Amino acid sequence: MSMLETRPSPTVLGGHALTRRERVVLAELAEDVTLEEIATRLFVTRNTVKSQVRSVYRKIGVSTRAEAVAWAEAHGIR
Repeated sequence: MSMLETRPSPTVLGGHALTRRERVVLAELAEDVTLEEIATRLFVTRNTVKSQVRSVYRKIGVSTRAEAVAWAEAHGIR
């Protein structure tokens, strides 16, 4: 996880970069876990994770978890 925090954020649609937390959430989406499990790992509510996921999807221009994971892998976020 330390690599996620030290890498610069890739530029995405409209020049909006992903925040550090959005990169962490995006990396977590690649795991076989539910949003509830991600929330527990990150010590936040499920609704917070849902909001962050929506923000990530909007910024990277995807609409599904599979597309987001493929985008993350293509951009070295894991």
